[in-house]
Amino acid sequence: MPIRLSVSTLSPSDVEEGFFILLLECSNIKKYFGERLIIGLERLNIYSEDRIGIVGPNGAGKSTLVNILSQRLAPDEGWVRLYGSCVYVSQLEPPVRKTIGPEMASKFGVPTHWDEKMSGGEKTRFKLAQSFETDSLLLFADEPTTNIDLEGIELIEKQLAEYRGALVLIAHDRDFLDKLCNKILEVENGKIKLYNGNYSAYSAEKAKERARAQFEYGQYISEKKRLERVAFNLKDKVKSIKGPPKRMGNSEARLHKMGGQKAKATLERAVKNVEARIRHLEVKEKPPQQRAIKLDLDATRELQSKVIIEGRHLHKSFGPKVLLNDADFIITNGDKVALIGPNGCGKSTLLKMIINREAGIRVAPGAKIGYFSQDLSILDENLTILENVMAGSIYQETYARILLARLLFKGEEVYKKVGVLSGGERVKVSFAKILLQEINLLILDEPTNYLDLAALDVIEEELRNYTGALLFVSHDRRLISAVANRIMTIENQKTKLFNGSYQEYLRKKQQAPDDGLGEVKKQIFVLENHLSELIGRLSMPAKKDDVEALDQEYHEVLGELKRLKARLRGENGVIS
Repeated sequence: MPIRLSVSTLSPSDVEEGFFILLLECSNIKKYFGERLIIGLERLNIYSEDRIGIVGPNGAGKSTLVNILSQRLAPDEGWVRLYGSCVYVSQLEPPVRKTIGPEMASKFGVPTHWDEKMSGGEKTRFKLAQSFETDSLLLFADEPTTNIDLEGIELIEKQLAEYRGALVLIAHDRDFLDKLCNKILEVENGKIKLYNGNYSAYSAEKAKERARAQFEYGQYISEKKRLERVAFNLKDKVKSIKGPPKRMGNSEARLHKMGGQKAKATLERAVKNVEARIRHLEVKEKPPQQRAIKLDLDATRELQSKVIIEGRHLHKSFGPKVLLNDADFIITNGDKVALIGPNGCGKSTLLKMIINREAGIRVAPGAKIGYFSQDLSILDENLTILENVMAGSIYQETYARILLARLLFKGEEVYKKVGVLSGGERVKVSFAKILLQEINLLILDEPTNYLDLAALDVIEEELRNYTGALLFVSHDRRLISAVANRIMTIENQKTKLFNGSYQEYLRKKQQAPDDGLGEVKKQIFVLENHLSELIGRLSMPAKKDDVEALDQEYHEVLGELKRLKARLRGENGVIS
């Protein structure tokens, strides 16, 4: 049995002493939006050692549930009791106080004073730091990793792991939920269910539940149909029992009638028995249809160039802030490159430089870019969903509506104005717009923001199977791990490319500092191949080739090769 302490005795030191403290209990909670039941929770207890992740589709009621549990919102039915104080960290609301102590500021990497000019990630870390100063034993946080870079997420993970009390977190970061949570609370179709274990354990158990429910429903329907067929055949036999022939004698007719009545009665009893078995079958409800989005990311025409995107001597600054200074990179055919780095280092800026073909950027001829912007600026809020996706579409409206239906925009929903859509819905419309265009190169800036976990899994699978070239910015570590085969970073105003997966990149990062020569050698290798290709085309140009442009490109590549080889000589004295 848990030890319930009085409000006055609760403190973080009690947790350190190993007390098993009940912090919150609730019963028979119901919350409606109009006639729709959003939250239906029979009972929930939260103890001091609990680390609970709240998951569910967009709009399922996760934030509503947290507001009820933290007593910021009253339920329509039921009750919530808090034993001690709690603290709530919101993405949108400002902090309670505008200052924090130097110790917490240092732990979370933020200034001691609140500043509206701070980035979204810094503001979240500030509010989390402030929550740690309250000595509360129960912390609620709504999407604490949104807009935070990878280093910031790792910092928050570390601090929350050391938190002396219970955590209740809404998050769409699967690694975050795996590392921190020991329980998962699912909100789906108005029902709340608690699972033991982290997100991966929940996901596996949920898949088993769905498979089991589908199997049991199939068994139930199959047995019911079998019994209904048996009953139908028995009734048919009852109808087929004929009376005595007209020429039969009276005594024979009586015997025939008695035999027929007996057989009929036997069959009718059998029918009743079968119908009783049907009525007493344990009814299995049909499992609810999983409303999952479907995508089909496919390159419309394969790029033939070996070098897909190239940046040379890139410079970019905004006023006194320099983001890129003489930066170089090469992305080759078949690469799926994750661009990572701290907030404000210039990731989104570099993507826009590529889209705009700024000075120093070269994109392969024939490249058709599908660009997903973090700010969703490819959408016009004043136009409908259908009008947005048809702008620039190479397909007819019929196909567009089929695609939108697969993204859960069906029927009249396609006439909604984009301005009234949720963040997750806008992301899906942006993908639809991209997919209806002619593309063979995807450039994506935070494509999974606002998406629920089910949609995340679909996007991850599609990007993993995408056959075209891909450059994307993301703070979702699981997405990066599953999709990327190269990692690009922006460090000290330079770009660096690592040839390998995210896990390999992390292992390399933990080792001795890289001198950068491996990347130089790779660039030399790629440029030498490209130079051979140019020499071949110059020696036997096709009709469509611009010989003058090819010759210019040849000299540019040759010059870059000389520069890189000179750098290699300067670093180690030899070319290898």
